[in-house]
Amino acid sequence: MNLFHAFLLGIIQGLTEFIPISSTAHVLIAQCFLGIPADEAAFSFSVLVQLGTLLALIVYFWKDLFAIFMETLKNLGGLRDFKSLPENAKMGWYIVIATIPALLVGYLLKDAVEALFKTPMLQASIRLFAAATLLALAETFGKRSRKLTSMTWLDALFVGLMQVIAVFPGASRSGTTISGGMLRGFDRPSAARFAFLMSVPVMLAAGAYEALDLRKIANLGSFLPLLAVGFATAAFFGWFAIKWLLNYLNKNSLYVFAAYCAVVGAICIALQFLG
Repeated sequence: MNLFHAFLLGIIQGLTEFIPISSTAHVLIAQCFLGIPADEAAFSFSVLVQLGTLLALIVYFWKDLFAIFMETLKNLGGLRDFKSLPENAKMGWYIVIATIPALLVGYLLKDAVEALFKTPMLQASIRLFAAATLLALAETFGKRSRKLTSMTWLDALFVGLMQVIAVFPGASRSGTTISGGMLRGFDRPSAARFAFLMSVPVMLAAGAYEALDLRKIANLGSFLPLLAVGFATAAFFGWFAIKWLLNYLNKNSLYVFAAYCAVVGAICIALQFLG
């Protein structure tokens, strides 16, 4: 991998992390075409560059995230009367509930997830087909009549369990969580908003955990500049991807993303078996 590769992968990561077409699948496809080996360094890069998109997410939603964090802290003692909590405090706890399943699965199955990256085209196709299926189901069966103010702990748990699919066997994180929200009856913008907010702790935990393994990478000194380029590029393009998607979902469906994922997934599986 060189600086141009890192720059290009950062663009791909930034544009596809929040648009529900699986950023990991697209990074894996790009790595194949660029001739980047599917080794420990490539896996670490794909995980850690997500911290760039996490920065974009925090910058975009900083007012919401700050209000949720502060209200949750102020009302830690009020859980016995949960219904009377301020909306931001409730949202804080819903994010906690939604985060737990993915954190547990990510920790317990880290080695299995990493092993899947040894066959990048196959893993990309799995993620794309899973995303296509969930997006189509959400558009077909989701009632899209609810706002986030009507959320319950059961909604949060359901969306959190959907996020597990993004970890193993793999799918689009934004696609699975937006689909989960829509299948619980939320409209597209509300489902997307919760999907983005709840991704903060999972992305942070995944990045922090992978950072602990950086010492295993050979030639770490030459790897860090590549990571810095990918991080900065992903952050820049990620902010615009969030803004674009939230505007798009106000008036448009997810079918176009489902169709795109199905087509690209079919191409990936064909390339995998054709060698």
